[in-house]
Amino acid sequence: MASAMNGGGGGNGGAGAGGMLKKMGLLRLQYYLVMGAVAAAVVLATLRYMPVPSTTPPVAAAGETVRSAAAAAAPVVEGGVEEKKKRHVWNDGKEEEAKGKKGKSAGIVVFNFGDSNSDTGGVAAVMGIHISPPEGRAFFHHPTGRLSDGRVILDFICESLNTHHLSPFMRPMGSDYSNGVNFAIAGSTATPGETTFSLDVQLDQFVFFKERCLENIERGEDAPIDSKGFDNALYTMDLGHNDIMGILHLPYHETLAKLPPIVAEIKKAVETLHKNGAKKFWIHGTGALGCLPQKLAMRKDDEDLDEHGCIIRINNVAKRFNKLLSETCDDLRLQFTDSTIVFVDMFAIKYDLVANHTKYGIEKPLMTCCGHGGPPYNYDPKKSCTANDKDLCKLGEKFISWDGVHFTDAANEIVASKVISGEFSIPRIKLTASIE
Repeated sequence: MASAMNGGGGGNGGAGAGGMLKKMGLLRLQYYLVMGAVAAAVVLATLRYMPVPSTTPPVAAAGETVRSAAAAAAPVVEGGVEEKKKRHVWNDGKEEEAKGKKGKSAGIVVFNFGDSNSDTGGVAAVMGIHISPPEGRAFFHHPTGRLSDGRVILDFICESLNTHHLSPFMRPMGSDYSNGVNFAIAGSTATPGETTFSLDVQLDQFVFFKERCLENIERGEDAPIDSKGFDNALYTMDLGHNDIMGILHLPYHETLAKLPPIVAEIKKAVETLHKNGAKKFWIHGTGALGCLPQKLAMRKDDEDLDEHGCIIRINNVAKRFNKLLSETCDDLRLQFTDSTIVFVDMFAIKYDLVANHTKYGIEKPLMTCCGHGGPPYNYDPKKSCTANDKDLCKLGEKFISWDGVHFTDAANEIVASKVISGEFSIPRIKLTASIE
């Protein structure tokens, strides 16, 4: 989802009209040129796990892969571990040694598709965006490309599974794909063509990655993940928010009418992944978009607020989207009886954080930690979050919103605990149980 850094925003991750989202909306031709440049740089950096692809297609024994309808050209990216052991920060700041295994998947494997809600540095890498402090200050103590002061929900999911944080697919240096890949890019949409790294492109990047791994194993070479690893992996999705934010300017009934096609793209993605052997899906709905400080600060005169100060119309759209997505997951369970497909009601989780904020030790649920303008929302669409903001909250203070759009490390930790618990999941299943 787009960043609030440029005054834009989106549902818990960025609006379609933000500065970063404009960058993300380049023409496909520009996309190919950028990807070509990335590929060239990565090849020069040398790849251990992903050497130059063979002209021979993957053999049947290695597992057939099926591309999405877009068939976009995926870039060559750095993947794998250097000769020395890589150190990855996880689990409350402790460091875990990640050991690459030749031709084998080490432990739990996760593949994630999404936007800035789960971007762990992809957009910073591919767009060459320099994200400055105070981003990352609460956990990593330096910017990591995450649009937060610390971890995103995906990081907590990985920690709960006792595996290191997922490396972005587009990051050419320092990545370790032995436990999966994060294809999420801030600003991305579920709808094809709306943004450069829409869901269909992320799917093709996944297929490209899988083909390369299986080709390498067939040739007796190193690969971070084997066929069994792909089959047993957990496939997580968290996007659609930018699509919603991009249609909120329409009359209410027209906005609702445009939701089914967005959900249909997520369904199509699950079907594509299932054709490629995926059996375990963890799909997030959208959050309480009407409670974002960015939306509240830019509220229209005709938008009413509920008893907790959130915009009713926007939240109703979010709830309708979640209902459609939940029903789609129900249909997919009937369609794929061999699979586990879990829908998580993120609206209920994130709205509870606002409605019952005192229970979580939060004093100002609708106010931005890093922003401008002071109370009630501390958000100025013309100014970005910077280290010398006089309105920057003190380190250790509990806020829900980091920059008016994205959540803080503290808020993400609370949300993630509820996501992992399974209390808000359909079916009600704990995250750890979904991978067994």
